[in-house]
Amino acid sequence: MFKDKLQIVPHLPGSYQMKNKDGIIIYVGKAKDLHKRVSSYFNRLHTGKTAIMVSEIADFSYIVTNSELEAFLLEINLIKQYNPKYNILLKDDKSYPYIEYIAKPYPKLKVSRYLNIKKKDKKKLFGPYPNAYAARKIVNLLNRLYPLKKCDNNPKKVCLYYHINECLGYCEKKETKEEIAKMEHDILEFLNGNDKILKDKIIEKMNIYSEALNYELAMELKKELDYINIVLDKQKITLKDLTNRDVIGYYFNNGYISVQILFLRNGKIVGGHTDIFPIISDFVNDMEAYLTAFYERHEIPKEILLPEEIKTTILNAYFENKLQSPYKGQKKQLIKMASLNAQINLENELELILHKENITEQANNELKEKLNLTVLDRIDLFDNSNLFGDWSVSCMVVFKNGMPAKNEYRKYKISFDKNDDYNMMREVIYRRYQRALVEKSELPNLIIVDGGVGQIHACQEILKELNLNIKVCGLKKNDKHRTNDFIDGDTMQIIPIAKNSNLFHYLTKMQDEVHRYTISYHRTIRSKGAIASVLDNIPGIGAKRKKELIKQFGSVKKMEQATVDQLALILPKDVAISLHNYLISRKEKE
Repeated sequence: MFKDKLQIVPHLPGSYQMKNKDGIIIYVGKAKDLHKRVSSYFNRLHTGKTAIMVSEIADFSYIVTNSELEAFLLEINLIKQYNPKYNILLKDDKSYPYIEYIAKPYPKLKVSRYLNIKKKDKKKLFGPYPNAYAARKIVNLLNRLYPLKKCDNNPKKVCLYYHINECLGYCEKKETKEEIAKMEHDILEFLNGNDKILKDKIIEKMNIYSEALNYELAMELKKELDYINIVLDKQKITLKDLTNRDVIGYYFNNGYISVQILFLRNGKIVGGHTDIFPIISDFVNDMEAYLTAFYERHEIPKEILLPEEIKTTILNAYFENKLQSPYKGQKKQLIKMASLNAQINLENELELILHKENITEQANNELKEKLNLTVLDRIDLFDNSNLFGDWSVSCMVVFKNGMPAKNEYRKYKISFDKNDDYNMMREVIYRRYQRALVEKSELPNLIIVDGGVGQIHACQEILKELNLNIKVCGLKKNDKHRTNDFIDGDTMQIIPIAKNSNLFHYLTKMQDEVHRYTISYHRTIRSKGAIASVLDNIPGIGAKRKKELIKQFGSVKKMEQATVDQLALILPKDVAISLHNYLISRKEKE
């Protein structure tokens, strides 16, 4: 098919781009020898995902570079730009929580997540932690033990925290440099691995509470001490030095790679990350691409341990010689342990992954055939939600290759408060695709709206105005609010689908997801709106204080449960009393 074009591909380093019949880039790769690598896709048999990708290739292009490293960096940029279908290992990822220490203008701790490592420059970050709960628990405990700044705003006078010795009174500048320096030293020592400091501080506070006959608070701290001891006991000390390092292991079988990354901080395993993805090129190239994408979103430690066969010259240059591949000793054993975990994960998950992929792929192909579409890589789904015309919202969820692409989800607060589903649909479709045209972002092959003929017409009307030719269908629910009819937007006829088929379950899954996402957003908006309407009745609560109360409590119910002292952390005491009394009387009337 590409015999003549392949003959003129040079034996030089560069990046290549595979395209489908619509000219869309579906895969981006790099090679030390472009001629050999590109030809390899067409002169031999392939299996798995590679075979599927090759079957879709209608054309290819390439860019020659001066070196393989340049080709690698170009590949990374092109993947970011085009988000190709088959570079699936570089797509959705999650960030891990860190504890961030902020020194100025006042000492403060918070839990932070950073999707881009560059944002973390010059920040004092500790972690990553395996989950946000563990990070928040430590931050809350440190806030109880040390007089850090607790509030986000800058009140004119000291609050309750100062009077109970949990704040140094930063708003009235009652603190001294010596007090802050001592506190900062202790906190950073603990976060850097000195657990004794925190344990001693807890015991000291417990003794103070016990002497004051405050046994309830002393017991609370005793439980915190037990929790810390359990956590620290689980974090096995693996190396004598306290260098922050990651350990990478992998295992591949049946066309899939399993990766296990262990996070070692201050000599202890604090968490890990696991991924399983299909091989598209070869396992070394795919591991290069995967690790680069992973560390663009996560902290790069001082040292990364990994097996020798994937410690390539390119990765070594990219990570500035932070890679090590030990041949023996404790570090080698850590790599073996990570690789064993990767093998166990793949063996446990592979059958389920293949089964789910097969079902999803079959359902997506069946839908493509029923709608006479040549390509069905991306589906955008829309749903509206309102309550008697108040707090109207719309949401979009995206499915790519049959799987939810959560980083593509979008929320829309509708500009008018009317119970008009058709105009809501017109507004959200216009906002979504007018922006997509301006930004030249990816468009779907299919749009599914939650509703029937009216919603379909509203969507098509806006697409026509924008000169977009995108297939539109509707999903209607029955009286029990369950997926019932699938309507073809071209014929306005119901497409018959067996209720027990994979396709019906696939459509139901997508409709449930967009409904869940929309209802969740609507509840958030409604809750904030309800709080705002209640707060409008209290003199002394303006826009700024209203915002702080919404941020702190999140719902009227939680505000009703709050004490005057808790409300006074944000409001002046007299205003807090007025709000508390109003909420109590309001509840009694209900």
